Amino acid sequence: MDTPVPAEWAPHRAMWVGWPSHAELWEEDLAPAQAEVEGLVRALAGPGREQVRLMVGKPEALADARARFADVAGVEVVDGRFGDIWLRDTGPIFGAGSNSAAAFRFNGWGGKYALEHDDTVADQIAKASDTPLDRHDFILEGGALDHDGAGAILTTRQCLLNPNRNPDWTEAAAEAALARALAARRVVWLGDGLLNDHTDGHVDNLARFVGPNLVACPVAWGRNDPNADVYDACARDLITAGFEVLRVPSPGLVLDEDERPIPASHMNFLIANGAVIMPTYGDDRAADLAGQALQTAFPDREIVLLPSTAILTGGGSFHCISQQEPA
Repeated sequence: MDTPVPAEWAPHRAMWVGWPSHAELWEEDLAPAQAEVEGLVRALAGPGREQVRLMVGKPEALADARARFADVAGVEVVDGRFGDIWLRDTGPIFGAGSNSAAAFRFNGWGGKYALEHDDTVADQIAKASDTPLDRHDFILEGGALDHDGAGAILTTRQCLLNPNRNPDWTEAAAEAALARALAARRVVWLGDGLLNDHTDGHVDNLARFVGPNLVACPVAWGRNDPNADVYDACARDLITAGFEVLRVPSPGLVLDEDERPIPASHMNFLIANGAVIMPTYGDDRAADLAGQALQTAFPDREIVLLPSTAILTGGGSFHCISQQEPA
């Protein structure tokens, strides 16, 4: 890639979204997750927004997906194969103008979840979008990075330097690889990601570019927020690196069915043409305040708040299941 990856707020020609397709993975959460993804897709495909390319990962799920969106002109249902819906991580990273896309090796987030077809998603998306693919022989997930469009990349040491990805990587080795593959000019290193994040601390749950020198990161919500120290350390690192920081209220403590904290994050918002779509997790006051904070960074975009509690049972949210094609 000769030029840096565009910022997510730059115009898109299309947005890929993964459709929950595997009942054996989602079990009782399948129908609720499909309902939440349907809400996201309909918000994306609104007037003046995105051409959505909805990737369905199993033949048995195709008919239902087509029927659900038969009334939405801006949705193309794509017959594909994947292990699960996390296209941000398994798909390619598109370059400027979507004239090329970068593909990387994928090992199931450090060997935790090795699912059939996930290692072919980048090829499928490149073929369906008619985009030449540049292959790179190292392990990387798209959610581990965030881009400002001018060559700066945010990432976390917890993920990118984890020995379960590229065991020999140092900061210098990672920076050189990102410079070659994605035209990175500066890599901004943060520390740990959210507690119990099975991605080993993806940055798209922690900190996101929302302007040329402006980065959003959470501030703890409630006295028992398990990530309060992580959020504050992130903000300090960003300020030290020279960025303006927008503190956005977190969802606070969100528990799974076994009463364990799960990595719910308002940072997993999706910047679309004309809108910013932010996931919510049941605390309406926290979500409203987070939406108001994001509105200050995106005054010309509608801030859309949509539930993502069922999607989160699979480990991620709106940003994790999507990938944009820059215009």
